[in-house]
Amino acid sequence: MSDDRGERVALASGPTTPGHATTLALEAHPTTVSAALALGSRIAALRTSTLDQWEALATLASRDLGIARAIEPVIDAGNIFVEAALQSEYEGPVPALSSWGVFAAEGGNDPLVATPAGAGWSLTGTKPWCSLASQLDFALVTATTADGERMLFSVDLRAAGITTDSASWQARGLVEIPSGPVTFAATPAVPVGAPGWYLSRPGFAVGGIGVAACWFGGAVGIARTVRTALAARKASDIQLMHLGAIDELVHTCRAVLADAATVVDSGSPTRGELSILAKRARATVARAAEEIIVRAGHALGPAPLALDAEHAKRVADLTLYVRQHHAEKDQASLGSAVLALEVSPW
Repeated sequence: MSDDRGERVALASGPTTPGHATTLALEAHPTTVSAALALGSRIAALRTSTLDQWEALATLASRDLGIARAIEPVIDAGNIFVEAALQSEYEGPVPALSSWGVFAAEGGNDPLVATPAGAGWSLTGTKPWCSLASQLDFALVTATTADGERMLFSVDLRAAGITTDSASWQARGLVEIPSGPVTFAATPAVPVGAPGWYLSRPGFAVGGIGVAACWFGGAVGIARTVRTALAARKASDIQLMHLGAIDELVHTCRAVLADAATVVDSGSPTRGELSILAKRARATVARAAEEIIVRAGHALGPAPLALDAEHAKRVADLTLYVRQHHAEKDQASLGSAVLALEVSPW
């Protein structure tokens, strides 16, 4: 039985030729965060289809979720700049994207505030969950204006008045992606879009599904480990049951993501349609990822978690990464969206 851990994670059914982004993902084998960021820049510059971007992310995540976690925001930043330019929300040039992050989490006792400063803006406060802040050159950062609106800004992370805190990152998954808080002290910032634009744009939902594509790739990596292990022994009926259930989950996710990519690339969905599409896709993949982790443990026992560094890392990485889905809270949000539809979706 061949080792398929380096193979493409295809979303489209049947034999298809990988797109340009997926081809890059198959050819490149970044092993460091800096190499991952450089690859992310190359993928972001391709301006390829949504399906191709998600296949590239899933393929990379099936090998190493940390690498995919570093690359995903670079691609997201590129998509945001393109969307802003198309909607005349940003008139500057699309900058080089070799080391960009997207810092859009909210929370904490010192929220980030945007204040007009001369002809521009400045940011003051603390932003939580800023992945790789000490290793990036720039970031797209959300902050709250005096009117209470969230607004997106481009920030040079090398500017004065910025303090990163990587030491607070104590995670055992995604160890190489420190995501501590960043404190800004009257830091210059360039607006990208009007107040409220970042959350109201159609691409906000699409970016969330891109994260789910990474979860899916990580789950595929675990599924491949199970299949390879069972092929090397006389599998019990219980082990085969778990493998069959894992196959079911993988193909459900694949179908959901492929369908979502088709809808996105059709160019016709409304913001509301994309929002509910993203809620469904993320919920489906998150639930499947959690179940695949559990079933892999039941099928293989503790040995690979203790003795197989690659598998142990993948499980730890995915366990943390998938918590970007807010479980029951996000399911309640989906339920609310379904109830608000004028016509039943089923």
